[in-house]
This record gives sequence, C-alpha cells and structure tokens, in this order.
Amino acid sequence: MEYDLELENVANQIKKENAKLVCIQLPDGLKPKAEEIANYLEEKTGCQVLIWLGSCYGACDLPLEVERMGVELLIQWGHSEWKF
Repeated sequence: MEYDLELENVANQIKKENAKLVCIQLPDGLKPKAEEIANYLEEKTGCQVLIWLGSCYGACDLPLEVERMGVELLIQWGHSEWKF
C-alpha cells in the first residue's frame, strides 16, 4: 500500500516556518521510509532533518527530548488526517 505523505506540503510548511532543524516522527510502518523522507525534505528546503526512532503511539506521543536538542519544528505522521 502506498501512502500520500504530502511531502510537498510539509516542505512548504518548513519553508514557511523558516525551520533549520526539523524532526520527523513516524509510526513503525513508515519508519522504513524515514531516510527517503528526510532526504527529500533536506533537498527541497535546505533544513537538517533528525529522524525520531522512538515510539509513536499517536498525536499525543510527542518526543519532548527534541526541544532540548534545538529542534524548531516537529513533523509527525500518523493514520488520521489532520489539517494545519
């Protein structure tokens, strides 16, 4: 099954926020695509992408540790549609 991760929209949001350090958080089923996603976003925006490999059990499962690392924007994918 192929998912529409809306990577162009994500890249546009990164540019809009002028974020230089971004963390992506993915559910286990999408983690195999993490490097591909990170490469795309870095190429399109010039930001540095960190891949959160810890748990992701839903929108409430935020990796609070990334704030200490200076992450300016957290992008989280899940199975439910959210509009920003």
